[in-house]
Amino acid sequence: MKKVILSLIMIAPIALNAQKQTNPFLKPWAGPYGGVPAFNEYKLKDLKPAIEEAIKEKLNQIDAIANNPKPATFDNTIVALEKTGKKLNQVYAVFGIYSSNMNSDEFAPIETEMTPKFYELNNKYYQNGKLFERISKVYNDPATKNLTPEQQRLVWLYYSNFVREGAKADAASKARIAKINEELASLFTKFSQNQLADETNYYLELKTEADFDGLPAELKAAAIAEAKDRKLNVMGCIANTRSSIEPFLTFSNRRDLREKAFQIFTSRGDNDNANNNNATLVQILKLRAEKAALLGFKTFADWSLSNTMAKTPQRTLDLMMSVWNPAVEKVHSDVADMQKIVDAEGGKFQIEPWDYRYYSEKVRKAKYDLDQNDLKPYLQLEKLREGMFWVAGEIFNLGFRQVTNVPVFHPDVRTWEVYNKKTKKVVGLWYFDPYARKGKRSGAWMNATREQSKVDGNVITIVSNNCNFIKGKPGEPILISWEDASTLFHEFGHALHGLNSNVTYPSLSGTNVPRDYVEFPSQVMERWLATPQVLNKFALHYKTGEPMPMSLVERNERAATFNEAFSTVETISSALVDMKLHLLANPDIDPKKFEKETLAALNMPKEIVMRHRIPQFGHIFSDDAYAAGYYGYLWADAISADATEAFTETKDGLYNKAVAKKLYDYVFSIGNTIDPEIAYKKFRGRDVSTDALMRARGFATKK
Repeated sequence: MKKVILSLIMIAPIALNAQKQTNPFLKPWAGPYGGVPAFNEYKLKDLKPAIEEAIKEKLNQIDAIANNPKPATFDNTIVALEKTGKKLNQVYAVFGIYSSNMNSDEFAPIETEMTPKFYELNNKYYQNGKLFERISKVYNDPATKNLTPEQQRLVWLYYSNFVREGAKADAASKARIAKINEELASLFTKFSQNQLADETNYYLELKTEADFDGLPAELKAAAIAEAKDRKLNVMGCIANTRSSIEPFLTFSNRRDLREKAFQIFTSRGDNDNANNNNATLVQILKLRAEKAALLGFKTFADWSLSNTMAKTPQRTLDLMMSVWNPAVEKVHSDVADMQKIVDAEGGKFQIEPWDYRYYSEKVRKAKYDLDQNDLKPYLQLEKLREGMFWVAGEIFNLGFRQVTNVPVFHPDVRTWEVYNKKTKKVVGLWYFDPYARKGKRSGAWMNATREQSKVDGNVITIVSNNCNFIKGKPGEPILISWEDASTLFHEFGHALHGLNSNVTYPSLSGTNVPRDYVEFPSQVMERWLATPQVLNKFALHYKTGEPMPMSLVERNERAATFNEAFSTVETISSALVDMKLHLLANPDIDPKKFEKETLAALNMPKEIVMRHRIPQFGHIFSDDAYAAGYYGYLWADAISADATEAFTETKDGLYNKAVAKKLYDYVFSIGNTIDPEIAYKKFRGRDVSTDALMRARGFATKK
């Protein structure tokens, strides 16, 4: 997932007085790599005044550009906006890191108070009539056709964003839209903080040795460490995060405890406490529907998809349903295999959601002689990180050199200088924050702390990958699952999208592409994990150092699409519910009832729940980034499956240099400088074929 909090425009810095210059958040980033965040100097007491000052500065610059007496041109209007805004962008980037990686009781009230300020600022920007008039003049100027294609794309982006945000609306509508945006900002923060609170405050206690039955050694050690960290008077503790709960559901022999773990995880945001998110999310849905209507759209989904590749909700529904039905059919078949094992063991119960992962592993073992624990000793986090670096070198000629001369926001964080191995030119800085901890939101994501650009000097990007792996004992290697390894490569794909960026204007840089395209580079990156080249070099046994045996590699390959139906159903059910929520013109609903009835109408298998139940669906309720957009993972995976076959159709497979060069030229390096559909056709030589997706998921005969 590419983390997006809010799309802020940029403004020119103005002089601050000496007193304000002492605020560390407002100081220009100094040091190597064109400047880096001064995490060693920041104190939360300085954050609010820094935000307030940076916002004032921005408003002044908006007015200066809008009131420029000279006729509007590309340079004095569009480029002026692109070159400016370092102060606020820097403060806002650090604010986002505190929000996602270091949230605390001290930060929470600052986040609650200041988040609406960012949305208020955006309102004033998009509703600045004089500024829109200048942008419109550039957009409609015949001379614009003489600009470079990238410059024309930038003009189009500015104009279309303003129109989409209501620049052409009447005064009353603009006022109401502004109010809605500010209300949404507060609700987004409330939703996120509620979810984080339930993830922090609920956990599963392991009180006796029997409670650890079936758990791998590293999971047992992590549970013991978690209990100590929380100062609990019990033997162990399973934290209420995906990285802890899912392994427990997979391996615990204690069905009663699996059920408890499942319940606390799927009840996040839906408990009878102050953190219940149901009323909050309904308010969000109502405000979104109202905003869409004011902007001239039938529903929020129609508005949200207006700047995507899909364009219309129906196209997304058609794609999802084409995959949904064969996936559901396969789930029923898989469950039947699981039930046979339950019955053979003398179990007097039907498979329930808290049984699925556990018995799925037994089926995997029976069908493919493969257990996840067979793979895990070969999947060392640090070796896989080295493997990612190696792939980046093979495909994109990138090299990575660890550095210690930049401040970090937590002791767990490490940094690497990224350079082109041919030219030796530094292209970016990569931060790695791999471990779960209190105050860090669950899941995995990529952040761009600074975008690559060349409009105001050669500015290199700063990106980070953030995960929630369970930290083991000091000095011991961190062993992760195959699924976690895929996630690691996925998020690194987002980082490579930023690190390979080679464009002029920051608004078009890196991952600033349509939402249903942004997951394509990350998903295609996952494909390199399973290649023999990576497994032979980096899937090394943590004790012996021996590579994964070929027999195990082959068994893993044969089982590649095993359980694909499960992951497809849990993900697409979330995407379908997301879309149907945002297709409501009047979303005055009972979320629990809506979820139940929608899934029933879809014939959702009773043995699976949505990957993200509605009250904990942070993708769509912590901001607008993925709202009516969770389908984007499937949309992008259709593209990535097709792109993968561009490699596998050659004798060199995924390491074909010519195809890799085209992937760089038409995907990873160009950001949003070209319409994605045109760019992909340049890469593939034709439009996307969804047949590859069905083959990749095991729902059709492979080539």
